[in-house]
Amino acid sequence: MQRDKIKPILFSIIKHSSKEELKRQLPKDVLSGVMVAVVALPLSIALAIASGVNPEQGLYTAIVAGFLIAFLGGSRVQISGPTAAFATIVAGIVATDGIDGLVAATVIAGVLLVLMGFFKLGSLIRFVPYTITTGFTAGIAVTLVIGQVKDFAGLAFPTGTPTVETMDKLQAVAQNIGTANWQALAVGAVCLAILFLWPKVSERIPGSLVALIVGIGMVSGLGMQASTIGDLYTIGSSLPTLHVPQLSVELLSDQLPNGITIAILAAIESLLSCVVADSMISSHHRSNMELVAQGVGNIGSALFGGIPATGAIARTAANVKNGGRTPVAGMTHALVLLVVLVFFMPYAALIPMPTIAAILLHVAYNMSGWRNFVHLCKTASRGAVATLLLTFGLTIVFDLVVAIGVGMLITVVLFMKTVSEETEVRGWKYYCDEDSEVTHLRELPASVRVYEINGPMFFGMSDRISDISVKEFTKYLIIRMRGVPSLDSTGMNALENLYEYCRENGVSLIFSHANEQPMKTMRRAGFVGLVGEDHFRSNIDDAIAYARQLLDEEGRAKGKARASLP
Repeated sequence: MQRDKIKPILFSIIKHSSKEELKRQLPKDVLSGVMVAVVALPLSIALAIASGVNPEQGLYTAIVAGFLIAFLGGSRVQISGPTAAFATIVAGIVATDGIDGLVAATVIAGVLLVLMGFFKLGSLIRFVPYTITTGFTAGIAVTLVIGQVKDFAGLAFPTGTPTVETMDKLQAVAQNIGTANWQALAVGAVCLAILFLWPKVSERIPGSLVALIVGIGMVSGLGMQASTIGDLYTIGSSLPTLHVPQLSVELLSDQLPNGITIAILAAIESLLSCVVADSMISSHHRSNMELVAQGVGNIGSALFGGIPATGAIARTAANVKNGGRTPVAGMTHALVLLVVLVFFMPYAALIPMPTIAAILLHVAYNMSGWRNFVHLCKTASRGAVATLLLTFGLTIVFDLVVAIGVGMLITVVLFMKTVSEETEVRGWKYYCDEDSEVTHLRELPASVRVYEINGPMFFGMSDRISDISVKEFTKYLIIRMRGVPSLDSTGMNALENLYEYCRENGVSLIFSHANEQPMKTMRRAGFVGLVGEDHFRSNIDDAIAYARQLLDEEGRAKGKARASLP
């Protein structure tokens, strides 16, 4: 690990960039920060309400944690703040232990994240399998949907109805479905339709902002009967102030499990967001520094009245699409929200609760990853599907700690079983038969690159596939797989990502000597048909010859095309 890996990336950018580069990029980052703030505003308010706290606490989180994490973080473009992943957890803590319990849990999580970063544990997050992250993310989305049915349909629950656990909420909805307010439901339905359809009209103006305006117009302008934020909450517009809580040993001990849950989820979510951002800007984040920044940001958020924060994939993607390339965009987004808090927060009282519910339902749909969920159910092994479904179910019925713990246990057992089945002593004939691939110098065309993968492709090493790169002049990329005995669903996902990367860069993939189990997995996933059966060759010499043949055919085709020109 290089020494500077634990330093904030902002200082590295300043150090290694010229003044001209910084001057060119700064206006783009500031503009991107403003645009991201517009996206973050309704989300921060909605997620605070879903978490059982006052609306302004969502903005406190986006302001304090968003600024600190951007300033100290290990990613160029990460935008942090409250996220849907925390909503159910935070709501449960607030309902049972109050704000003091939430502060204690968030501070514990922040300290754990800082320690994880300093002990360089950022790379260990990759050992959480794709099936588990997909399962608990989809489970969190379902819990979020269940929690929003009440406000979306305008249901009325009797006083004292238990609504802390997800199953309690589901039971309460079923028992009180007859109290639905059809006008509130109409407001929610219209706003939800806008959220799904507006991107077809404009990608520059956030659909959530349009939904807010329409929802306010339907309730305040047309007089439709639906509860608003002002009916349920007292809106504050004061600046976040430092509040040092009274943390007793007993309180910290009681909140330790919740703190661990928040820390694990924050680490996974933030580093996944960093990976997505890296793929969008062709960069590399510093995972350990990012964990330190997430820890400091969460501690700061708790001390200034906020809730847990982590990297937000949607807001990070919006930052990239709007031209943000340095942490200045994240800091600008926090400062813009600070201005909104001071001057415009009282107007949030007009926002209808069905509109807030619609925004959260849209967030749940986007985070659910249902296409990946269905794809895994269709193509992954029975053991992987069982892990996926169990993690999904346990997240809904119990909580995230139970889901991840049980999922990891099952995954480890299945992995050991797979490795034990694949590990055996083979004679040299396995590699050195009549089709021997004994290494010797081979002449390669300039537009052909070769990478060799050795060892099982599973969730512990699939991130190394992202190290494969191509040049501008590369036409064919050969992946030599003679030393890959096994391939799991996470490794398969990595190969699918590699295929998309090559397709975007105009490069064709050719595979050499794929063994029986990896080949079976690739066929089941439909990957062989996607790449092309002819692009799977028996050995490296055959693969190189095939690439050369394709290059010659392309050359002849271009020659004929030029000859046919007048």
